[in-house]
Amino acid sequence: MDLSNLTPAAGSTKTRKRIGRGTGSGLGGTSTRGLNGAKSRSGYRKKIGFEGGQMPLQRRLPKFGFKSLDRINYKPINLSTLQLLADAGNLTTIGIDALREKGMIAKKHHVKILGNGKLTAKLQVEAHAFSKSAEAAIVAAGGTVVKL
Repeated sequence: MDLSNLTPAAGSTKTRKRIGRGTGSGLGGTSTRGLNGAKSRSGYRKKIGFEGGQMPLQRRLPKFGFKSLDRINYKPINLSTLQLLADAGNLTTIGIDALREKGMIAKKHHVKILGNGKLTAKLQVEAHAFSKSAEAAIVAAGGTVVKL
């Protein structure tokens, strides 16, 4: 015995069905496609979501939701983060550029300052938006708020 006379075990393999190769094969004629209709013809492709004439799912469900193209998604930054930045770098002004340098925001981001945490440093904070509590806390600490 060598590699040239190895064969699979009896019954372990099947020959594939060769349809459309003449009537003598027993699988010619309509080639297992049935008789007439679109499904029997070449090039048939049913529409995506077609459910045999039943009302399709995407038409049965109600429409919902709306996404405004003008919506601005803000990157939130808390007062506690501003305090950490002020302590670490002895900063008096924290703006968009400073946050970008620290890697906290990307170039495309708009920034909103939120009032979570305590702020004791006197800072000039520049951002696109402020929550009421954040604005009050910055002013109470002796700082100023600059809206871009």
